[in-house]
Amino acid sequence: MSSRSRAESDTEKLRRRNQELSILNAIAKALNQEVDLTRALNVALRSVAELFGLQTSWIYLLDDQGEPYLAAAQNLPPALADHPRRMGGECECLWMYENAELPAPQNITCSRLENLSVGTAGLRQHASIPLNAQGKPLGVLNVVSADWDDLCDDDLQLLYLVGDVLAIALERARLFTRSVEFGASEERNRLAREIHDTLAQGLTAIALQIETADALLESGSSTERVRQALTQALHLTRANLEEARRSVLDLRAAPLQGKPLDEALRCLLDEWKSRRKVSAVLEVSGTVPPLPARIEVGLYRILQESLTNIGRHAYAQHVTVQLVMMPDALRLVIEDDGRGFDPERVPEGHYGLVGMNERARLLGGCLELCSGPGDGTRVEVSVPLEVHP
Repeated sequence: MSSRSRAESDTEKLRRRNQELSILNAIAKALNQEVDLTRALNVALRSVAELFGLQTSWIYLLDDQGEPYLAAAQNLPPALADHPRRMGGECECLWMYENAELPAPQNITCSRLENLSVGTAGLRQHASIPLNAQGKPLGVLNVVSADWDDLCDDDLQLLYLVGDVLAIALERARLFTRSVEFGASEERNRLAREIHDTLAQGLTAIALQIETADALLESGSSTERVRQALTQALHLTRANLEEARRSVLDLRAAPLQGKPLDEALRCLLDEWKSRRKVSAVLEVSGTVPPLPARIEVGLYRILQESLTNIGRHAYAQHVTVQLVMMPDALRLVIEDDGRGFDPERVPEGHYGLVGMNERARLLGGCLELCSGPGDGTRVEVSVPLEVHP
């Protein structure tokens, strides 16, 4: 081979390697922006189709019992898209994967299409790519184009690397989903304890007032004193009923409702001050990016509980809320000019402060409380953020 031919050959190899790296980088970048499993799958299929010039692709994943299910699909031919049952059950590629006969990408005649004559769009073969994360089987990616005969070894090797990238993204999405579910479970448990404690306190106070009224009646006290005790019992009953309703709504509601954190906090603050004669402002420092749901919900609930405490106990005229974005942490500061209190002498039954501390701890952060009689109150919550190099 002449030096010129060798140079052209080397140039072609470099060009191909550069294209392969560009494809892998584009797919990895697209997947890195998604933590939702369904969106990650659809992003993966779109990216693979666009970058490889594919016509059709689909992904089977294994459920918790190890059974395969169709998790996502891109441009299925009519024979499959119009007859979803044909995509269920066993097939050649799934059988090979489940029996450890698909260690690497292979060209396989599609057993779902080979006996069909109508609506196949000329598709017969597909490349099957095993999806495994650290030895854990996840499923199979199938990709196909009517222009393909058999894929060359270089194409199959590149698809194998794509499968690795996809498997990592899928496992991350699954872990994220589980962390959100765990956070939701922790939230439900915390609210259940809060409801129990708050109602227990309220019912005890109501019972005490009723017992007082009963004792006053037996002692022949004035009707006015009996009426006062019963009026207080009725007031406590209504207050506890309202608290129970609020807590149940907290359990049911998706508080941010798709809003960015700063917008959700602003809406919460605006709604709260509209019901009270209190000046309240939100100051945001830095750009707040999308954050893990558990952090956004946790900070939202902390502000919500702080405002509830201010409304009940502080008698404040002005409230300032600051949301400060730092390189490695997010800080939420709530200040009021109310009557304040001695943090060392908080009466029993102030479960809001306990709940706020618990929320901050569950987020891996900390809560600092600064207050004094006549000095207002400052609550500062700092939550660490994951830093990517």
